[in-house]
This record gives sequence, structure tokens and C-alpha cells, in this order.
Amino acid sequence: MSVPVEGVRIGLDVGGTKIAGVALAPDGEIIARTRRATGWGAVAVIRGIAEAAQDLAAQAGAAAGQIRSIGVGIPGLVDADAGRVLHAVNLGVESLDVGPQVRALLNAPCHVENDVKAAALGAAALHGDREPMAYLNIGTGVAAGIVIDGRIWRGARGTAGEVGHLVVDPGGRLCGCGQRGCIETLCGGGAIARAWARGGAFPVRDVLDAADAGEEAAIALRDDLARGVSAAVRALVLSVDVERVVIGGGLTALADRIEPRIRQALRDDAAESPFLLSLGLDERIELLPASSPVSAIGAALLGADVAQHTPLEKEIIAHG
Repeated sequence: MSVPVEGVRIGLDVGGTKIAGVALAPDGEIIARTRRATGWGAVAVIRGIAEAAQDLAAQAGAAAGQIRSIGVGIPGLVDADAGRVLHAVNLGVESLDVGPQVRALLNAPCHVENDVKAAALGAAALHGDREPMAYLNIGTGVAAGIVIDGRIWRGARGTAGEVGHLVVDPGGRLCGCGQRGCIETLCGGGAIARAWARGGAFPVRDVLDAADAGEEAAIALRDDLARGVSAAVRALVLSVDVERVVIGGGLTALADRIEPRIRQALRDDAAESPFLLSLGLDERIELLPASSPVSAIGAALLGADVAQHTPLEKEIIAHG
């Protein structure tokens, strides 16, 4: 394939254990992919980002100086203007100037954003319109990114979308944030694993299996999961009036088992409230397939206008 090298966008989704990346051609087609270990600490993280970007550029036939942009989605508190990430504890990073360092190493513009907010940008490109939407990440923790008029909405201090720490049960389980009964304590994978306390490679799946077998403790946790996601969706719609909530994250690997219960929980919430019923909450959600590279593509689109992506790009984001 011949690709205009000056038009390549690179997107990197930096996680606690791996960096997943894509390179996009000007028409939005994925022309390269990479996946590698993240490393621990500031030096290793920068090295991993640079090597992943160089790998993608080489696959795409683009020299470093001919890359249109590099986008990095990374966990932690991000100052997007400065390209700095703070408190990325799962990476062993307290403060790191990702953008300036990557820019200096690779001679290309580098945009940095919180990983969930970057994924929200990718999810918004699924629809290519300017309707307010939210991306709700259900993984080890729970957080959302909000896109309004084609742009990430960060709020006054960058915490817009932190629905995981809204309290819905003041007498509930203790959350890592210090509050009790946060949404995250109901549907976050880490909180479910702690409540289950039986180990296993994928505790949420084990909970669902045990619930299907009739175990009462597992049934309660399964119900909490649906109730927590329902509460997060309700909070996003009521506070920001998003048209849709796209749900992604690690738990979408179990989408066929949890989506019907989430929709039922939303219907149950609305059963006795004409107001909630009028909002059609269960019709405003969609779950991404677990294989969707939405986070890396969202990172690649940092600095771009998501409402202008081509139909091909939207199809790629949706289905990988």
C-alpha cells in the first residue's frame, strides 16, 4: 500500500502492562499495529512509547520527521496543554513530561491525554456527529470521558466524568478514594474481585459463573454490577444530557452476559419514574466489542476534529 507519509497519525494506548498502538492513514485506515510491554518508571515508559511509535512509523513507511502527529493516552492526571502526566501509579510515574520528551526524541508533534478521555474521542468518531456523548470505561476502576461538539470536555479542573466516585450507597463498601458506596465499589472489576475474595485470573467471570449456578453471594455481586453501571449511565445522562453512552473497558469481554442485565437495570430504575422513563436510558447505551482498538485510535485523533472522520475510519474504530 502506498501511503502519503506526511499524513500518518500514530496513536498509543499506554496501560499498566502494555502499550497498544496503531498508525492511521489520512483516510482513517489502520495501516500498522503494535503491542509491547510498557516497562516501569519514567525512563522505561518514555522508551516504550518512543519504540512503539518508531515501530509504527517504520511499518507505515514514514520517517519520524514526516509523522503528522503522535497521540498518547495514558492513565493518571494529565495536563494536556503541557503534555504532562501526574500520579500514574500503575506505571511507577509521579510526574512525567511525556509530550516534550517524545517530541524531542521523534521530531513530531505529540499530544497527551488521559487514557479514558482519549478513548472517548475514539468512541465519538464512531458516530461522526456533534451530539454530546460519553465513553464509560468499566475495567479495574470506573471512569468516563465526555465529548461535546467534537471535543473532550475536561471540566474546570480536569475531573469531568469521574462518575466512579459518585456515592450511591453511603453505607456501602469502602472505596479506594476514601468514600463509601461509590459506583466503583459496585461495578469496578477491582472492587468486585476484593468482595469475591477467592482469587482467580478473571474474578468477574467467576462471579457470573457462580451466580448462574445459584450462589447467593455471587448473585448479589452480579446484581450490584448491573446496578452500578446503571447508576453511572444515569449520572452521565442527567448531569450532561449526553445522547449516548458508549461502554468499553475490560469487562466488555463479558458483554453478552452483562449487557442484558445492564439494560434491565436501567428499565427497572425507570419503572416507577415517568421522568426517567421519558429519557429512554436503556436505548442510549451501546457496548463496544472487546477487540475494538478505540483507545489507541482515540489517541491518534488527539488534536483532530472527530466529527470529520471518514466512514471507513468509523467502521475501523467500531470493529477493529
